[in-house]
Amino acid sequence: MGTDEVEPQLLPNRFADAVGSMSGGPDRDRCRCVGHSIATRPATVSFHGDLQDTEAPGWRHLLALIDEAAADGRTVFKPFVEMSALERRQIVTLPPTIAKLTAVTHLVLYGTNLVRIPPEIGAMTSLEIFEPYTSHRLHWYPYELTRCVRLAGSTVSTRVLYGNFKFRPPFPALRPVTDSGDADFAALDPAVWGADAVRNCSVCSGPVDHELRQVWISCLVGTDVLPLLVNACSAACVAALPEPHRDYPPTPHTGGPDVVQPGSRY
Repeated sequence: MGTDEVEPQLLPNRFADAVGSMSGGPDRDRCRCVGHSIATRPATVSFHGDLQDTEAPGWRHLLALIDEAAADGRTVFKPFVEMSALERRQIVTLPPTIAKLTAVTHLVLYGTNLVRIPPEIGAMTSLEIFEPYTSHRLHWYPYELTRCVRLAGSTVSTRVLYGNFKFRPPFPALRPVTDSGDADFAALDPAVWGADAVRNCSVCSGPVDHELRQVWISCLVGTDVLPLLVNACSAACVAALPEPHRDYPPTPHTGGPDVVQPGSRY
């Protein structure tokens, strides 16, 4: 090797132990919702409308794994490693029972078929490392993730995020305010609302029973700027939101193609 040559380095695969068995067929659905470049980004986007089958074997297995982790107080939780490919594909959201995982400091959701994460993740108050890397159908996160105040490290596939800095795909359009007489907040269409139910305010934790106000805000969570969906119970709670991260829309907004975003980097 000459003096001007650089010796190649072998980089370790950080997620080598985060992948479950691939036997039995594909473990996730493919997604190109936001495109992958300025040339391929769509003019509008919508939430994934997948409904979770709570009778599926994968769902029952995941519930059991969460119960086990809560009972033994483990600090690292990699549930999808212990599931078959078919079971992994059956999971499009995490159960609300993740709220019991108060001892978990490291949550690994590598390469999943998830399309959303429930607000109960905010109860995982010990969480320090969050790794949903290569879960390419996760385009946004719940604002409640900001309640994990110890969260210092994250590994997210940022190119699939709404509003990502690389090529600025749009955000789904939200309804600024919805009266309880116009929608049943306990039975919503996730393709429209991003969830099948909204019970508590993302900001004050109070009940959402009279009106629902939804906005987007981009904030630094861990080491990534994430598009966060806020389900607020009042205009006052929307006004109480923090200032968004620099180089993103400067105020909370309701998405759609008319939202002005800063220029992309690619």
